[in-house]
Amino acid sequence: MYKLFLIIICSLFSIALTAQAEKERIDRMEVDGEIVTMLITETNDTIFIADLDDVSVSSPRKFENQQEYRLYLKYRRYATKVYPYAQKAIRIFRESENITQDLSRRKRKKHFKILQKEMEDEFEEPLKHLTRLQGKILIKMIEKELETPFYTLLKNLRGTFVAMKWSTFGYMYGYRLKRGYVDGDDKILDAVLEDYDVSFEVNPN
Repeated sequence: MYKLFLIIICSLFSIALTAQAEKERIDRMEVDGEIVTMLITETNDTIFIADLDDVSVSSPRKFENQQEYRLYLKYRRYATKVYPYAQKAIRIFRESENITQDLSRRKRKKHFKILQKEMEDEFEEPLKHLTRLQGKILIKMIEKELETPFYTLLKNLRGTFVAMKWSTFGYMYGYRLKRGYVDGDDKILDAVLEDYDVSFEVNPN
């Protein structure tokens, strides 16, 4: 609904600009590597025009008690911490999926082995400092976006043995990698994850 509202506003703004085209002009300049569009009015006033990221708009949350509210705040704090990692994980997964879709099984496995080494070098240090709950929220973000249990992802990318090993290890720490993200398992977490978009679309070009 909010995106539709922005589209309508932008459309009306475009009509207004067209009507004043003879009186106004549009200039563009580069600021910190980004192209900024400026509308110069007939009185030489400057209006900056910018593309905004998608915005999540949700209704006020209702909680049964203070304990639920405190848990919600805790989940949100942890979700904010792991959100950049989930975003990057989904981007890398989508891009790798696109790159390897026509490769043989052997070449695909080789690609993911190289990718694993690169990701370990970049993420091993920060991720090992996450708490168990932060790690769980990170996994649930990824599972929710991909609609696939983490066990299945591991099995497809690394093989059954690796998936079973990590599933057994994770079980000891409260992770159920085979279950995946199930809406309703944790209604507080469901409410938090609704506000975090980690989707990524690969540019066909």
